[in-house]
Amino acid sequence: QVQLTESGGGSVQAGGSLTLSCEASGNVLKNGCMGWFRQSPGKEREGVAAFYYSGGYTYYEYSLKGRFTITRDDAKNTVYLQMNSLKPEDAGMYYCALENLNNADPSGGFCDADYWGQGTQVTVSS
Repeated sequence: QVQLTESGGGSVQAGGSLTLSCEASGNVLKNGCMGWFRQSPGKEREGVAAFYYSGGYTYYEYSLKGRFTITRDDAKNTVYLQMNSLKPEDAGMYYCALENLNNADPSGGFCDADYWGQGTQVTVSS
């Protein structure tokens, strides 16, 4: 079994920054994918970013490239999402996702999640 533990959400003013963290524990396989999705009230959950362990390949929602950066600390099994120049439309619940495979395919775009975190709230005031 795998558990995802998120942290780092909060409230910021527009233009500010936040860093989200997600630690995976348990039976985490070697070459999976960890990433982030978000959901705002009244909207469907959407992909934000993905990190593929094998080769460190990253994938972003196109409109977020340049403002958001996903990184991973292999030793800690933790993925980070650095969010800069935040806008009110970035607000929502952010969920960590893990595709727990030994051969996750980076050409698949966002992680095909086997596990989800509980979510962390991001609020951006204008």
